[in-house]
Amino acid sequence: MTESLNELEQQRKSIFQEIVQLPDFRSGSITATRGTCGKANCHCHQPHHPGHGPNFRLTRKRDGKTVTETFATPTELRKAQREVEAYHRFRHLAQQLLEVNEKICRARPVEEELTPQKKKRRRSSSRKSPTN
Repeated sequence: MTESLNELEQQRKSIFQEIVQLPDFRSGSITATRGTCGKANCHCHQPHHPGHGPNFRLTRKRDGKTVTETFATPTELRKAQREVEAYHRFRHLAQQLLEVNEKICRARPVEEELTPQKKKRRRSSSRKSPTN
């Protein structure tokens, strides 16, 4: 079943409303890392020890370079997780918007443009111009 142009425009309006209501968001992904420290006699250097961590980091691209951000507190981590989740929601809505707009473009009728051949020609006046 094909949707009417009016229905598609309503869907687009609804998607725009959802985008407008999104909270703060930012791109990237949050990962957990573990590792050893620089102290040679620390417990993290013992065999089969998983190391310190997990340490959570937000990684994203900015101007073609990878940028990593660490979090000092669990509160900062939770805030960043909410922001990244909102970004993923934004990406999903943007994809839906693109799909609906493509349907609208296909459904919208073509408006005929007046080409030079189709333009009405001006009639010449039946009155003769006075000759001097």
